Amino acid sequence: MANGRVVQTADRTIGSRQLAALLPADVLARPGYRALADAVRTLILDGRVALHVRLPAERELAEAVGASRATVTGAYDLLRESGYVRSRRGSGTWTELPDGHRPVGAHALLGAGGYSADGEPGVDLAIAAMGAPEGSLADAFAWAAPRLPRLARDPGYHPFGLPELRTAVADRFTRRGLPTRPEQILVTAGAQQALSLVVSLLCRAGDRVVTENPTYANALDALRHARLRTGSIAVSDGGWDLEIAESTLRQTVPRLAYVIPDFHNPTGRLMPPEQRLRLLAATRATGTWLVVDETLADIALDVPAPAPTASLAPRGGADHVITIGSLSKTHWGGLRVGWIRATAKMITELTAVRVSADMTGSVLDQLVALPLLAGMERSLPERLAQLRSRREALVRALQRHTPEWSWQVPPGGLSLWVDLGEPVSSALAERAAAAGVHIGRGARFGVDPGTFEHRLRIPYTLPEDRLDEGVRRLAQAFHEGVPLAPAVDRPYWVA
Repeated sequence: MANGRVVQTADRTIGSRQLAALLPADVLARPGYRALADAVRTLILDGRVALHVRLPAERELAEAVGASRATVTGAYDLLRESGYVRSRRGSGTWTELPDGHRPVGAHALLGAGGYSADGEPGVDLAIAAMGAPEGSLADAFAWAAPRLPRLARDPGYHPFGLPELRTAVADRFTRRGLPTRPEQILVTAGAQQALSLVVSLLCRAGDRVVTENPTYANALDALRHARLRTGSIAVSDGGWDLEIAESTLRQTVPRLAYVIPDFHNPTGRLMPPEQRLRLLAATRATGTWLVVDETLADIALDVPAPAPTASLAPRGGADHVITIGSLSKTHWGGLRVGWIRATAKMITELTAVRVSADMTGSVLDQLVALPLLAGMERSLPERLAQLRSRREALVRALQRHTPEWSWQVPPGGLSLWVDLGEPVSSALAERAAAAGVHIGRGARFGVDPGTFEHRLRIPYTLPEDRLDEGVRRLAQAFHEGVPLAPAVDRPYWVA
């Protein structure tokens, strides 16, 4: 599959439509040969197109992206010259990397089996998530075990989600200030599936959508896979620029807007209530569906956890708001339980879309989630204290090893958005991979390719000694004698 995963099919071939679905919207809108080559190179470096995979024939890709065959030929020529593809007469064009390069990005692997080129154990700084709290899963399974036989007497299909869990999620929304009924909840296999379902129902290829910039990389993958035209709302160290956001919404009238107002990924920013009200009003005025990702809302380290954005709207003024969340960040990503909160009518329509691809979620996972959700107020404080300690450890490591970098300590969330001071993020990530450090380069989080080359996202979710070791290796890669090239291998396709 292509949606945020490594494309690696049985016959080692990626189809033209599959590749086109991964390309940024601006490349599809104006497919020049340099931009197309740049985008394909980025997909290879990010690991979203695997190595040694045959690319589509020039004519087929030209048709899929709406370009001339000469455009695709020029792009393939550039990729061959730079070493990112090879071609043989009669066998097609295949992806590879130039000598000495390794794939980097959210889906690449650390060397062989998670080790550096020198055989040292790797440090994965690309995943902003923690392991499960000690003992919590065992206790939850012990609670679920005697209750499973009763559920096992029926066929096990609950397309809306286990009724008890729908009620529990609805009750939690109500306690947080947003009155919610169980019929307004759809249980999903994580927040990523929730977003994909919403996009599948509400959008068609070519529709305009708006996201923050930067934003969650896997959300961008989902939007690109749906072949949507993406506009952006800038999120800087100063927060959201709501004047530009309101102007963008008025001018483009997008079908959907996707935002992470609660400890934004990757910046960690928290949107103030007055800005949320403006965003609610602006999206309602343009008839835009507002998708609020609350996955990080409970990771409040220095401030109280925010109320749901939809709860701020005047009575009856939040029917266009769809809220998604999951247990992945508060508990464990291996427990695939998320949810969508919307109107009852919308939930019914979303469930029909879900059934076409996924008849039901895991009953066992949902049963295990019940005691975890019920006990969150008791278990979460210890989790947050651990994250505060690890955040402090990451800051100390950065101050010790890379004092020339800069960052702001966020009030919540799971990562720092670090400014390197120069546009070398991709080159540094590639060099760090050879040293056994897997890191989220800034460009992975940008709506437009090549942006945020001066940034790294560094999570503080690993144990403190691993954080220090990871930063030490990053610093060593940054300070090596050979200068880092701005935006790896970019000079030959600068327009």
